[in-house]
Amino acid sequence: MKNHLLGSVAFLALSAGAAQADYTLHVLHINDFHSRIEPVGATDSTCSAEDAAENKCFGGIARLSAKVNELRDSLTAAGENVILVDAGDQFQGSLMYTTYKGAAEAEFLEALRPDAMALGNHEFDDGPEGLATFLDKVTFPVISGNLDVSQSNVLAGRVQNHVVLEVGGEKIGIISALAVDTTETSSPGNQVIFQNEIDSLKADVATLEAEGVTKIIAVTHVGYTLDQEIAAAVPGIDAVVGGHSHTYLSATDPNRAGPYPTWVSQDSGAMVPVVQAYAYSKYLGHLELTFADDGSLIHASGNTILLDSSVTPDPAIEARVAELAGPIEEVKARVIGESTEAIDGSRETCRQMECQMGNLVTDAMLDRVKDQGVTIAITNGGGLRSSIDAGPVTMGEVLSVLPFQNTLSTFTVTGADLVAALENGVSRLEDGGGRFAQVSGMKYTFDPAQPVDARVSDVQVMLGGDAWAPIDPAVEYTVVSNNYVRGGGDGFRMFVDAKNAYDFGPDLADVLAEFLAKNGSYTPYLDGRITRK
Repeated sequence: MKNHLLGSVAFLALSAGAAQADYTLHVLHINDFHSRIEPVGATDSTCSAEDAAENKCFGGIARLSAKVNELRDSLTAAGENVILVDAGDQFQGSLMYTTYKGAAEAEFLEALRPDAMALGNHEFDDGPEGLATFLDKVTFPVISGNLDVSQSNVLAGRVQNHVVLEVGGEKIGIISALAVDTTETSSPGNQVIFQNEIDSLKADVATLEAEGVTKIIAVTHVGYTLDQEIAAAVPGIDAVVGGHSHTYLSATDPNRAGPYPTWVSQDSGAMVPVVQAYAYSKYLGHLELTFADDGSLIHASGNTILLDSSVTPDPAIEARVAELAGPIEEVKARVIGESTEAIDGSRETCRQMECQMGNLVTDAMLDRVKDQGVTIAITNGGGLRSSIDAGPVTMGEVLSVLPFQNTLSTFTVTGADLVAALENGVSRLEDGGGRFAQVSGMKYTFDPAQPVDARVSDVQVMLGGDAWAPIDPAVEYTVVSNNYVRGGGDGFRMFVDAKNAYDFGPDLADVLAEFLAKNGSYTPYLDGRITRK
């Protein structure tokens, strides 16, 4: 059945006996699920009822389960060898996680039956205790080789360095590593010690090879770029199955971020395939590996499979999802704060000028990361979708303002880039473009009568928390935005190549809700941070 569902074939001519190779392994893989238990729409947020009625939904655990079981069952029936691995970040990203704190993800993963799961950074979002609760509920191996959890009273002995699977009479070693900057992007605490990813993987390869394991796959949560460095630097690895960067690889789609698989050469001449399957349950990866008798890789092929309406969801799983979704309506009704007045978030103001909701949201964003040295917040006015009435503020109202499940993104750019971003923001005023820049820690003036790219003036930034100063085009500033804007959405292309970019922070709705809760009674305001001539 080789290549029965794969879009392209890549041959690796490492042995003259390739045609006589006697062991093939199918690796089904997912990564960065981010609690998308319900199906998602085109923007990766929970699919609306309208889109569902028009068969415009993707993914969701019921659809993913159906496709995994279909492939696994058909491959097994044909005498093929198959495993399923998860490259991490099950946690965070929908109200399913907010409501059940990993219990729903654990339940559905148990039904999915992965052979191994690598830890992602977001598995630490509720600290080691939150991860420990998840581990209580699952029976499959959860691994991360570059973590020392021996000092943790809740994780010691519970996260393995690696696992050896017996598949079709052969031993398959699964090793792993988690990005070392997890200490900055999540909450592992000081009792979880990180080791360099490449050093750790080399050590685990050596351990497995000493045990006679010759087929070794790295299932990592470090991102596509570092995955390629790992593939080049770690002898003995036969393939890298990654996550963390939400990279869409494809063997067939010209809009891909890279080829599936992406081939990396080692100094020895060995070639290592690197794969990833985007995020949010939208795709299932299917990698086929063929090994020679000595364990060397001689062939690899594969593709990502789009889980669209052509995949019929598993009805039992779908029913359980609907059952769990019921109480979420109660979450929407939960009061998280109070506003003394209505907070204006209308498109007529937030896409044209300083608006109260823009100030609230960017202030909340900046407050969340100010202890990381971030001094400026910028978000697109089109991402603010509604106003909030005076009186008690519910989580449902917050979600109506920020419905897209965009995440907090931090990065470093020059003052010149920031001015270019502001110019982009006012470049589509005439048609109400959603790119209008709402800001905090910064103020600016613009004149719609001037030509595009020459409308912005008098840009100032806050220094030391209490003094305004003209922006310096040559100085680098640390900024917080959302992942959509940072990725170039709404024309913000100047942020695409920003330094130190991290796009996978908490959901903006959660950030806003926590800010309102902390402030108790909130009074909306305008302070002249944006001046329209």
